[in-house]
Amino acid sequence: MIDYLIIGSGLAGISFSELALQNNKSILVLDNNSQNSSKIAGGLYNPVILKRFSEVGQATEHLLIMHEFLARLEKKLNDKVDFKTPILRKFFSVEEQNNWFAASDKTNLAPFLSTQLISKKYDSIDFPFGYGEVLQTGYVDTALLLNLYRSYLIKNKLFIEESFDYSLLQEENNGIRYKDIQAKHIIFAEGFGMHANPYFKHLPLDGTKGELLVIKAPKLGLDVIVNASVFILPLGNDLFKIGATYNWESKTDIPTEEGKKELVEKIKELINCDFEIVSHFAGVRPTVKDRRPLVGTSSNHDSVHILNGLGTRGVMLGPAMAKALFENIEYQKPLQRSIDIKRFEKKA
Repeated sequence: MIDYLIIGSGLAGISFSELALQNNKSILVLDNNSQNSSKIAGGLYNPVILKRFSEVGQATEHLLIMHEFLARLEKKLNDKVDFKTPILRKFFSVEEQNNWFAASDKTNLAPFLSTQLISKKYDSIDFPFGYGEVLQTGYVDTALLLNLYRSYLIKNKLFIEESFDYSLLQEENNGIRYKDIQAKHIIFAEGFGMHANPYFKHLPLDGTKGELLVIKAPKLGLDVIVNASVFILPLGNDLFKIGATYNWESKTDIPTEEGKKELVEKIKELINCDFEIVSHFAGVRPTVKDRRPLVGTSSNHDSVHILNGLGTRGVMLGPAMAKALFENIEYQKPLQRSIDIKRFEKKA
């Protein structure tokens, strides 16, 4: 018998897998590679909601847990995946400048918002009102991280590539059985694939499709992440990731001409140099209407758990939410109500 059978190897799945291994728990990960939102994500981590100049909840704690998690993984996988890079918020008016400085005076935002108005000139991008620098930001190469971690799991015989058949899951007195696998607990970290899960399909997971481009722009010359109507993320070698769109209707990971057109129009409003599209991606983010994760245990099945709904902040939330679920299972540490799936239980 193993401790944990984990379904899904996106950001949620690998966050829980690694935490379990660090605590000397035995695991097995099962995935059919059908959900790609973690792999194609922008991978940005940013403690500030830049549209409203407000703090992401528990940003300081979540960043600390995330950086410790990524540092251990970089050492374990012998590769760099965490790239600390400034995010510059373009100002579109003097009023936005004033709102920025008002926000930077707030105690909870002061560690994250530079009080220096920056007016550095970039050759191919226009900043008439300058920009503000967000501190403690960067991005994770999520595709590299997930591929490296999956290779590690495969090498150590901890990974099975196949679709999960819910009809074969059986509960036993001391855990669950799936085919010839016995485990004390099963963790569903399936992303948008949760809609097929009979244990949790009642939860309000409302996937949001996002599309991104990678462009080649030799004259752009940016060495920072720019946040405006879209983000521009430098990847090196004159390549830049551009994103992202938000589509609440479509639930497929097929790139569309409409998505491409929207991104091209927005990037042309920001930069004044030539570029070519190198690649075009799409994925469905596992978002929730109240913008909170889905963490917890099935009300009717003590060994069946969920780690999902990380939305657009999977890089920042994944390690912290995995820690919360692990400590809830192993040490009965209560989950915060804002993330606990019990918040959706019907009141008697």
